[in-house]
Amino acid sequence: MSDTLDDLEAKSIYIIREAYARMDNMAMLWSIGKDSTAMLWLVRKAFLGRVPFPLVLLDTGEEMDEVYAFRDMLTKEWDLPVINHMCPPESEMDQTLPPATRAAMRKTEGLKTLLKEHKFKGVVCGIRRDEQGLRAKERVFSPRSLDGSWDFKDQPAEFWDQYKTEVPDDCHVRIHPILHWTEIDIWRYTRRENIPLCDLYYARDGMRYRSLGEKNITKPVPSNADTINKIIEELETTNTSEREGRAMDKETEDSFEKLRESGYM
Repeated sequence: MSDTLDDLEAKSIYIIREAYARMDNMAMLWSIGKDSTAMLWLVRKAFLGRVPFPLVLLDTGEEMDEVYAFRDMLTKEWDLPVINHMCPPESEMDQTLPPATRAAMRKTEGLKTLLKEHKFKGVVCGIRRDEQGLRAKERVFSPRSLDGSWDFKDQPAEFWDQYKTEVPDDCHVRIHPILHWTEIDIWRYTRRENIPLCDLYYARDGMRYRSLGEKNITKPVPSNADTINKIIEELETTNTSEREGRAMDKETEDSFEKLRESGYM
């Protein structure tokens, strides 16, 4: 197990350093969840305890209170260069979308306004291939078009860790350092490294969050796993999807696909 985690860690750190060496202006999206916090840990390992680029929370004002508190605590404790970027209101989203998908679209549009304001060429994201079927088609370095959209049918080949980082003006590249990890890998690594986590992940009154999203579109799932060891034991046997509590995944068959194609993380 240690060798597996060491290999995962080494590849992720290589990707992070490669991105930093090749991208002129980059930032990392930090949702405050388990994946992006593990990725933040990897960034700090890659650069000897410091974070050499901004960390961005795309804030809808609908994050859970515990998430904001965890952000503030870790920002102070680790001296993090955090940008809290407010997303456009739901009234400006496409009103033909289902309600939860429309609410989730705020982060997509928030990222677009962030890129317009800061001109980031590289954006580090904490997604994994095993999370959702469409994400399984992602590349480690994923070019985005002028409007931030993504065409999963037209992506660069990535052979022998050769990555495409050059894109036209006004385009950007999404970098996915933990794309090759699984949910249980994240938890095993978090346990080994003793990475701090928002306590919403631990069961209270028979419920816990598998995935942290905005409070208006994310619900906890039944669970009695109130320690990290119990969470890992649960994941070794469960057939429940990690995104079971995400409302937009259940609205229509193509809701998530619409979000991803338009630039959702």
